[in-house]
Amino acid sequence: MIPKSNEKGMVSNMSATMQNYIDEAEKALLHTYNRYQVVFEKGDGVYLYDMDGKRYLDFVSGIAVFALGYNNKEYSDALKEQIDKIIHTSNFYYNLPAIEAAKKLKKISGMDRVFFTNSGAEAVEGAIKTARKYAYLKDGRTDHEIIAMNHSFHGRTMGALSVTGNPHYREAFEPMIGNIKFADLNDFNSVLAQVTDKTCAILFETVQGEGGIYPATEEFMRKVRELCDERDILMILDEIQCGMGRTGEMFAWQRYGIKPDVMTTAKALGCGVPVGAFLMTEKVGSHSLTAGDHGTTYGGNPLACAAICKVIELFEKQNILDNVREVGEYLAKRLEELAAEFDCVETRRGAGLLQGLVFDRPVGGIITRAMEKGLVLINAGTSIIRFVPSLVITKENVDDMIAILRESVREEIEGEQK
Repeated sequence: MIPKSNEKGMVSNMSATMQNYIDEAEKALLHTYNRYQVVFEKGDGVYLYDMDGKRYLDFVSGIAVFALGYNNKEYSDALKEQIDKIIHTSNFYYNLPAIEAAKKLKKISGMDRVFFTNSGAEAVEGAIKTARKYAYLKDGRTDHEIIAMNHSFHGRTMGALSVTGNPHYREAFEPMIGNIKFADLNDFNSVLAQVTDKTCAILFETVQGEGGIYPATEEFMRKVRELCDERDILMILDEIQCGMGRTGEMFAWQRYGIKPDVMTTAKALGCGVPVGAFLMTEKVGSHSLTAGDHGTTYGGNPLACAAICKVIELFEKQNILDNVREVGEYLAKRLEELAAEFDCVETRRGAGLLQGLVFDRPVGGIITRAMEKGLVLINAGTSIIRFVPSLVITKENVDDMIAILRESVREEIEGEQK
């Protein structure tokens, strides 16, 4: 039997101690998140534990961040070792972890130049500036345009928000940066209709995440690549959520062999340490940002880059991509079975361990019921449950998740019928 929940989705048998911490947080923190009513204290493998010691199977992994799972000893030891050496020096000086991290990131991406940031949104900001500087150096104009996609999500900073294709996120903060147009993912004609002689970049997520788990098709990718080559427009791919192994390749565009001119990455890049990057080809790197055009105090510091180095090393050592391909296929199969079982589930879509289950109704109640049963899930929009577990997840973990989700869906349906 499920414990009763209050109007915030809080389990009624929560300890007074955990409730007190939640109350303190509500008094102290700016209310920009509607948080689930739980305080997580520690993690181990693919499980989280709250302050009361309750265990939760985690299919969120910090929103696609903790790819290696919690409490990975080799990862933790690498960070501790770097902390004992040096954490920060600024970008006035070289540091060994940044040099090594750039080398490793170039190798797994096939790109040529790297700029380290502190977040995914900052990486998108850098990509936008790169595109505009690249175009400016060609003709000296400052009226260049960027084409982004409807239903996209690129971050909350003003530049990243400007290319986010959801008016709801932008309207309170207008005016955005100018000369941004929107087209539809996988509709090449809609992109072509927006192209002018001012277009300097076409920007999109290789797999849309917040917008509903929509992968770009190979045909769309190929046509955009050809268009960019013909007109010397930069193709910018946002791989912040779908990159770093989540689809079964290090970066989702590698499934098609269609290389961008600029790409962004973050989230699982540091597996918990806040770090991102934007990367580019040598052609773009040699004809865009130069000294004084862009910078960051913390970006690429020794601690963050030590995390990157160890993450990339462990991806290879633990055969992470093989696990994603195998378990991702199994997850898709089990979700398809669940979709066939319930009329309220419309479809499944996604790639690898980035999956979405589309419902004909809001999914908030289902997610709350799952949380009460010890399963952590998140949505992507009001009617889609998003599955972004750690990349070390097993088939047995998938089976456990499906069992809880099935029960949660069934109880939600029964609750609506009463």
